[in-house]
Amino acid sequence: MMQHANLPAHVGIIMDGNGRWAKKRGLPRKLGHKAGAATFKDIARYANKIGLKYLTTYVFSTENWKRPKDEVDSIIELLRSYLNEMDGYAKENIRVRFIGDRSAFDDDIRAKMQRAEEKSRDATGLTLILAINYGGRAEIARAAQLLAQDVQAGKVSPEQVDEACFSSYLYTDGIPDIDLIIRTSGEFRLSNFLIWQCAYAEYVLTDVLWPDFKPATLDAALEEYGSRSRRFGGLTGGQG
Repeated sequence: MMQHANLPAHVGIIMDGNGRWAKKRGLPRKLGHKAGAATFKDIARYANKIGLKYLTTYVFSTENWKRPKDEVDSIIELLRSYLNEMDGYAKENIRVRFIGDRSAFDDDIRAKMQRAEEKSRDATGLTLILAINYGGRAEIARAAQLLAQDVQAGKVSPEQVDEACFSSYLYTDGIPDIDLIIRTSGEFRLSNFLIWQCAYAEYVLTDVLWPDFKPATLDAALEEYGSRSRRFGGLTGGQG
C-alpha cells in the first residue's frame, strides 16, 4: 500500500467504461456493470485504508435513464443487490451517503439507502458518497429553488446570499469541495458531475476502463495530484 504525502481531502471518480469492457470480451453490458460494481467495492475499501476522507463516485446520472430499458433495469437490480451488502461498510468505519434525487426509485431502494446512511452515521473513516440519479445542473437548480423559498419566507435576506450560503443548499452541504477528479476510459468530459464543487479541482484522465481500475491506478492518480501546484487563481513562485 503506497503512502501519499499530499493526499487530497476529497476525490471524485467518474466511473466510465463498463459497457466497453464487456464489449471487448463479447459479454452483455450488464456483466460490465457487475464487474464495475466489484471494482467499486475494492476501491472504496482501499481509499479508506490509505486515509482518504471523502470519495464521491458517479454511480447513476439523471441522463442514464435514456439508456435501453433492459440495461437500466439491470443497473437498478445491481444497485438493489449492492445496497443489501452495505452493512459491512459501517463495520469497516466507512460512512455512506447518497446524493441525488431519490424520488425516482422504488420504496425498498430508498429505504435501503436510508438504512445504509443510518447504520454508518457514526463512522469516522472514509465518507463514501454515491451520486445516484444525480445531475450537477439539477442540483444547482434545486438549491436555487430552496434558497428562493427561504428568501421569500424571510429566513434569508438577499444580502446574506454568497457562495457559502448557496453551498449550504447543495446535496454536499458540510462536505469539502472536490480536490481531484478522476475519469476513466479515456473520456474528457465532466458529464454534469459536481459542477459547482469542481470549481478548482485537478483532473486526472486515464484510458483504463472502470472494471480494470486497480488500487495502483488510484495510487498513480494521487501521485499525479501530489506533483501539481494548486494556485486557486493566485501565483506561485512568481509564475503566471
